[in-house]
Amino acid sequence: MNNLNPIFCAIDTTDMGRALSLAGDITSAGCCIKLGLEFFNTYGPQGVKQVQDKFPELPLFLDLKYHDIPNTVAGAIRSVTSVVSPAYLNVHAAGGLEMMRAAKEACPVDTKLLAVTILTSLDEQSLQDVGYQKNLSERVLQMAKLTKQAGLDGVVCSSHEIEAIREVCGEEFILMVPGIRPEGSAVGDQKRVMTPRQAMDKGATHLVIGRPITQSDNPKQAVINILNTL
Repeated sequence: MNNLNPIFCAIDTTDMGRALSLAGDITSAGCCIKLGLEFFNTYGPQGVKQVQDKFPELPLFLDLKYHDIPNTVAGAIRSVTSVVSPAYLNVHAAGGLEMMRAAKEACPVDTKLLAVTILTSLDEQSLQDVGYQKNLSERVLQMAKLTKQAGLDGVVCSSHEIEAIREVCGEEFILMVPGIRPEGSAVGDQKRVMTPRQAMDKGATHLVIGRPITQSDNPKQAVINILNTL
């Protein structure tokens, strides 16, 4: 699994034609794909299956960030994986140890289960606004340790926490890293960002990159250009 192309392209759209077109554009570059809540809430598991059936060679990260009581999250995972077979699926680490354990037990062995730590759209002030007392990096590290204790395969984290998580969770722990922006790209709504090369050098397993690829006039070339920097 860790030998996959390091880039997961975030194809988050409500337009099925657009999603299929983008997947087709990047397939020859070997890029993996990520489908998230915008797409899933429009088309559901059957829509995801439509993309996966058309491009079975493209590993899929299904980014649904489940966060609920353990029984509900376990049921949701069993439900979605009865229809599609993602390479990666995720929950929120903030759901707690028992929720993550229930999620892992419900997840098929061929799907790697990750936990989201702190969204890359949040910064220190954002965390204080919702009542977190520890600083951001300490909170992420605590969540990563809890994720490993729960038996999950890795976390979704920002590039700024890669080295600290690697130190305590080991080299086999999967780090899926969003908030990646190639040199010269607009940051947008992301706050904790880094270039692809910087993140890989720090120890990221995979990079999640959306708008710099999907909003390009030539998505395939955009992927190639990024890969050439690694």
